[in-house]
Amino acid sequence: MKNEGKFDVIIIGGSYAGLSAAMALGRSLRKVLIIDGGKPCNRQTPHSHNFITHDGETPANISKKAKVQVLNYPTVNCITDHVLQVEGENNDFTIRTQSGGFYQGAKLIFATGMKDDFPAIPGFSDCWGISVLHCPYCHGYEVRHEKIAIISNGSDAFEMVKLISNWSPKLTLITNGSSTLSEDQALKLQELAILVIEKEIKEITHENGYVKDIVFSDNSSHETVAIFARPKISQHDTLPQQLSCELTESGLIKVDDFQRTTVAGVYAAGDCASLFRSVSSAVAAGNKAGALVNKELIDEYFWRN
Repeated sequence: MKNEGKFDVIIIGGSYAGLSAAMALGRSLRKVLIIDGGKPCNRQTPHSHNFITHDGETPANISKKAKVQVLNYPTVNCITDHVLQVEGENNDFTIRTQSGGFYQGAKLIFATGMKDDFPAIPGFSDCWGISVLHCPYCHGYEVRHEKIAIISNGSDAFEMVKLISNWSPKLTLITNGSSTLSEDQALKLQELAILVIEKEIKEITHENGYVKDIVFSDNSSHETVAIFARPKISQHDTLPQQLSCELTESGLIKVDDFQRTTVAGVYAAGDCASLFRSVSSAVAAGNKAGALVNKELIDEYFWRN
């Protein structure tokens, strides 16, 4: 296996957090390698919102412009590949990729995002990011005052209904089976005239990703403009665990306020380390990670020489 080079920092994941970290490091004269698989979680989303100067742009266009700007810094390189193995320790990490690449880095940044584990409902994944939505701050304004369905159950459902009610009063909670709302929660929704449907979902009908109806197991249906749901999430792979990075109860990479993981020399930024999944927050976390990795390299240099 050919050694492809040594880097100050290797960033695994080249979407918003990874590119933001790379820019901070490139501007700090660091030799950086970004390794990205090219499949961001919001690739189906037609427009990105709630990110100043980029409101309403396509996610792909934001990434494209960011990558061009980041690669203007001559010490930053980016390849399309998939990392299979990570090993080593602080100041001596090695990366092996699907294409046979072998890279060495002093520091690592995980910016790998998270994988959405969709429910087995036909039509759900086709509409994800288009009309099946997870974040009202990113997409609520576009469906304000419209008929909105929420697919959830129990206390999580109650909290989601409460949140989404800020954007529209025309809400229906679909529990996809028997409700597990508490008696107080059910009474409160009844007071607010919010319909609760306990039928199991058969499919979501749509046109090019835009929801038309939610069809139930008894073949009845409910018309809606948008659906809010929060599917389970998981890490894309076991790379953090290969280095013994600790995960939180939610399955995120555990980081401190400086984006440091529980393993020396390893940082994480973006969705893989935060439940607040938005472009702007990923960019902010990546920028912080890049700056603090650079500070760590500076501190080590001063005490070593």
